[in-house]
Amino acid sequence: MVLKEFELPDVGEGVAEGELVNWLVAPGDTVTEDQAVAEVETDKALVEVPSPYDGTVKELHVEAGQMVPVGDVIVTYEIEDEDGDAEPSEAPERTASDADAGANATGAVDTPPESSTGAGDPTDGAPEPSSGRVFAPPSARRLARELGVDLGAVEGSGPGGRVTEGDVRAHAESGGADGDSSGPEQVDAGSKRSAVTRKGDNGAPAANVDAAGTPSSVEAAGRDRTLAVPATRKVAREAGVDLDDVPTDETREGEAFVTSEHVERYAQAVRDAKAAEAADAGTAEPATDATDAAATDATAASDVSREPESVPYRGVRRTIGRQMETSKYSAPHVSHHDTAVVDELVDVRADLKERAAERDVKLTYMPFVMKALVAGLKEFPYLNSELREDDEEILLRKEYNLGIAVATDAGLMVPVVDDVDEKSMLDLAGEVNDLAARAREREVSPEEMRGGTFTITNFGAVGGEYATPIINYPETAIMGLGAIEDRPVAEDGAVRAAKTLPLSLSIDHRVIDGAEAGRFTNFVIERLENPSLLLLD
Repeated sequence: MVLKEFELPDVGEGVAEGELVNWLVAPGDTVTEDQAVAEVETDKALVEVPSPYDGTVKELHVEAGQMVPVGDVIVTYEIEDEDGDAEPSEAPERTASDADAGANATGAVDTPPESSTGAGDPTDGAPEPSSGRVFAPPSARRLARELGVDLGAVEGSGPGGRVTEGDVRAHAESGGADGDSSGPEQVDAGSKRSAVTRKGDNGAPAANVDAAGTPSSVEAAGRDRTLAVPATRKVAREAGVDLDDVPTDETREGEAFVTSEHVERYAQAVRDAKAAEAADAGTAEPATDATDAAATDATAASDVSREPESVPYRGVRRTIGRQMETSKYSAPHVSHHDTAVVDELVDVRADLKERAAERDVKLTYMPFVMKALVAGLKEFPYLNSELREDDEEILLRKEYNLGIAVATDAGLMVPVVDDVDEKSMLDLAGEVNDLAARAREREVSPEEMRGGTFTITNFGAVGGEYATPIINYPETAIMGLGAIEDRPVAEDGAVRAAKTLPLSLSIDHRVIDGAEAGRFTNFVIERLENPSLLLLD
C-alpha cells in the first residue's frame, strides 16, 4: 500500500479557491475513482469533487467551511501498489453540469459513484472498459454507461483529448453504442435519462416503506452507504437524521438513493414514535408539555444573543453581487411598466394544462410569455443585443436564448433556455421546469447559465406586482413578470374584474430608447392578450 495526496483541482471556470462546504467521506472509507468525496462552493456554483483513485481515505486535511486555494492538499489516500506503479489516472475536471445526466423524472439529481460491484458487473449495463486510459469527466462516463458506449473507442474533442458528453452522444448516434440493454431501468425525464430503479425490480428487498412511500416503522435502515444530492444531505443535517438510516425503495446504479422527501417522512416518523412512546410511558401530559414548551421557548429567547451575526460574503452570493454591481454601474437603467389583460390566456392555458399533464408536463404561463417575447425580439432586435464598447459596435443577436431567473438559497441563478424560437410550448415547459428544479438544488452547471440574450424574472411568484429589475449584463434588457390576479379594468366606460399580468421592462438606455421599449412591450402585450397570434409567429 502507498499513500497518495490529492490536491484541490481546478473545478471549472479557472477559479483560484473554493469553500469546502461538506465532506462526503470520512477517514477509513473506501472510495472508487470518480466517486464524489467533497462538496466545494466556488464563485460559480456548488460542485462535487471526485476522487482520482480507488482506495481508502487515510486523512482529511481541511475542515468543512474552510476556504481552500486550488492546488492545496485536501485528502490523503491509501491505495494498492500494483507492481510498483501506483500512478493514478488523471483527476477528471468536474463542474455542476456533471449532475445533468443524472436528472430523474422529478428534477432531483445526484452524482452517484461507480458501482461497488465493478465496471464489469453485468447488472450495471456498462460496456467493458478499454484497456487504455481515457480522460473524461464523470458525466461523460455516466452517459457512456447509459448509452452503452465504450469510452476507449470515443475520440475526445476536449483539451488534451478529453472525452466530452457531446463526444459520447456523437459516437452513440454514429452507431458506436454496444447496445447492451442490461442494467437499471431508464426513467424518462424529457430529453434526459436517469438510472433510477425501484428496489424489488432487480430482486433486491424493499426497505420499510409502504405503498405511499411512508416508513411503516422507524426502524433504521442501517446501510453502510447512501447516495443523495447535496440539498438532501443538508435537509438531513438540519433534521438530525443519519442518511444511512433513512428507509428508501429507490436505487442509483445499485446503491440506495434518498431524496429530501424520504428524509422528511423518516424524521417525522421518528418524532411521532418518540411522542407516542412518551405518552405510553405516562411521561407527557399535553397541558404540562405545552406549558413547559412555552417556558423553554421564553427562556431560550431571553438567552439569544443580540450581537449582530457575521455571514461570509463569498462564493455564489459574491459573484451575484459583483454581476449586479457591474450591470447597474455600466448600463444606465430605465424601466417601463405596463399591464396585460390576460383573461383569454388564462382560459387557453387552462384548456391545455390537462393535455400537457397527460404527457407528464406541467404547463405554466412561462412558455406563453417566452413565445410572446421572442416574437417581440424578432420585431425589435435591439432588445436582443449586446453593446461592445471596446469595438464601438452593437451586436444584434440572431439566436433567442432566454434566461429564467430562479430564486435559490444562494441567491438568484439564471439558467438559460436556448433556441426558444425553435421549441414547442411543451418542450419549453419541460425544459424550464427541469432547469428551475436543478437550479434550486444547486445542480445547474455554469454552462447552462451562459449564452443568454434576454432574461425573464418572475417576481410575481412571491406576490409582487411591479419592480425595476437589473439587467443581466451584458444583455441590454430584462422583463419582470408580476402576479396574475384579478384587478379592476375599465372597458367601454365600465369597470370589471379581469385577470391581469403586470410587466416591468428594464432597458440599457445607451442602446434602447424609451419609445422603442414601449412599442416592444405593446407588441408583447398584444400576443399575451390574444394568444392565438402566437400561431402566426
